[in-house]
Amino acid sequence: MMRKIRFPFWILFVVILFGNSAAGQTDDQAILLSVGGEDITAGEFLRVYNKNNIGEFDLDRESVEEYLELYINFRLKVREAEELGMDTVRAFNDELAGYRKQLAEPYFERQEVIDQLLDEVAVRREWDVRTSHILVRVGPYDAPEDTLEAYNMIMAARERIMNGEDFAAVAREVSEDQSARERTDPRTKRIISGNGGDLGYFSVFDMVYPFESAAYNTQVGSVSMPVRTDYGYHILKVTDKIPALGQVQVAHLYLKYPDSAHSGDSLRLSLKMDSIYQRFLNGGKYENLVAEYSDDASTAKRGGILPLLPVQRLVPEFVEAISHMKDSGDVAPPVKTMYGLHLIQLIRKTGIKPFDEVRNDMVRTIKKDVRSQKSRDVVISEVKNEYGFEVYREAVTDFYSWIDSSVYQSKWQIPSEINMDRELLRVGDRRYTQKEFADYLKTHQGIGPEESIVTFVNRSLDQFGRICCTEYLDTRLEEKYPDFRALVKEYRDGILLFELTEEKVWSKAVEDTTGLKNYFGQHREDYQWDERLDASIFTSKDQDHALKARGF
Repeated sequence: MMRKIRFPFWILFVVILFGNSAAGQTDDQAILLSVGGEDITAGEFLRVYNKNNIGEFDLDRESVEEYLELYINFRLKVREAEELGMDTVRAFNDELAGYRKQLAEPYFERQEVIDQLLDEVAVRREWDVRTSHILVRVGPYDAPEDTLEAYNMIMAARERIMNGEDFAAVAREVSEDQSARERTDPRTKRIISGNGGDLGYFSVFDMVYPFESAAYNTQVGSVSMPVRTDYGYHILKVTDKIPALGQVQVAHLYLKYPDSAHSGDSLRLSLKMDSIYQRFLNGGKYENLVAEYSDDASTAKRGGILPLLPVQRLVPEFVEAISHMKDSGDVAPPVKTMYGLHLIQLIRKTGIKPFDEVRNDMVRTIKKDVRSQKSRDVVISEVKNEYGFEVYREAVTDFYSWIDSSVYQSKWQIPSEINMDRELLRVGDRRYTQKEFADYLKTHQGIGPEESIVTFVNRSLDQFGRICCTEYLDTRLEEKYPDFRALVKEYRDGILLFELTEEKVWSKAVEDTTGLKNYFGQHREDYQWDERLDASIFTSKDQDHALKARGF
C-alpha cells in the first residue's frame, strides 16, 4: 500500500529560502517524503517547484505546502502506474528511449566549439577567395611510409615554387588533380586546357574544411605550407580575395574559340570581339548584339542571360570582372576564358544577407558539415582521458590477413573457423573483442577504389573506436550529469502519468456516453454563458484619431 510521510516544514522552507547556499546544500538531501517505498528529497522537490514557478512568487507556508500536495498526488499516480506494470510495456520503453536519445544529443558535442565555429563562419562568409592548389594524393589512413612519401613530394613542389618557378607550371607537372593539365574531353574529344591548379573563387562551406581554413588563413600572393585533407596533401596559393558577391546573374555575348589552334584564327576572334564591343560603346543595344553574334545558342535569343549562380559556379575570369561592376546594365570589356571570349553584362548581385538573418541556418549547416567533428572530437578526447582508452595493435593486424578481396564487392563474411575472442580495444571498464569489430566491419563494408585492405581496416578501426567512446559515455550520462538524470526521470514519469490518465480517465469518459449525458443534465447550469455583449474596441495613441473613431 502506498504511503506518504511528511517531514518538518522547516526542511523545505530552508532549502527554498537559501537555494544553493551552504545551508541549502546541507538540507538538500534531507528526505521530505516517501511514496510506495521511494524516498524523495527536499532538493528533488525544490527542482520541480522552481521549474514550475518561474518568476517572482510569495514564499510562504501555504503556497509551498499547496504545491507539495500537488506533487504528492503526482508521485502517487506515477507509483500506481508502476504497480500496474506500465513501465514494463515495450511501447513505453521504446518511447522513453526515443526521448532519451534526443535529450542526450547535446552531451556529445561542446557548445563552446560550435560557437567558435559560428564566429569563424561569420567572418569568412564576408569574403570570396580565389585559390590555386597542387595535390599529392594519400589517404587519411594510409601506411606511414606512404604518407611520408606524399609529404616529401608536396614539400619538393613547394620548394621549387619558393625558388622562383611558376605555380601553374609546377601544378601542371606535379599535381594529381587532373584538371591542372591539358586533357581531352571524353565526350567531345576536344582538347581542354588545364587550369594550372586554379580553382577559381569560393566561399565558406564550398570546400572541405581543412582546405577552406588554409585558404582563408593564407595571405593573398602567398603559398601555404602543406595542408592535409582526406584527398591528400595540398599546397595553396591565394591569388585574390574580394568582398562576398553572394549570387550573381549576368548576360554574356560568347565567341567560341575555333577548333583549330592556329594563331591567326585566335587573332581574328579577338578583333571581332573588339569590333562588337566598340559597337556597344557607340550606342549599339546589347541584346541586339547578342542575338546577332553570340555562339551560345541556348541564351542568344533571350539577351544572353544566364541563371542566377553562386561564385563557385562561375569561371574565375567572370567573377573577377563582375567584382568591378557596380550597376545593373554595366558591361565589362571583353573577358577571355578557357572557353572563348565573352562580353559580360551585369544583371544583379544579391550580396549576402545580414548574419543575424541566417544565423540559425549557419548553425544547422555547421552541424551537418565535417567541421562539426571538432566539437565531437573534444568529447571523444575527454572520454579517452577520463575513462582510459587503449587499442591493442597486434589484435588489429590480424584483420589484415583475415579480410580478403571480397571486401571490394562488400561480400566479405566473418571466417567461422577463426577464434575472435581476443581483446581489441578498451574504453574504461568496457572491453571490445575482435568479434565485435568483425561484426562492425561486416555491416560497414565498402572499400574505396584506391583504398587498400590495410587502409580500410585502419579507417574502420578509427570509426569503431569513436563509436565505442560515444556508447561508453552514453551509459554514464545519468551518473555524470545529475541534470540529465533528473530530466530523463521527468520524461519517464510524465509518460507514465499520461498512460495512467489515458487508461483510467479519458478512455473511460469517451466510452461512457450515457454517464456523460447524465452528468451534463445534472450540471447544465454550470455550462451557461454569463451576460455578453457584441462590441468593437479601437486603440490609438493619437487623441484626435480616437475622437474621430468615437464619432462613427
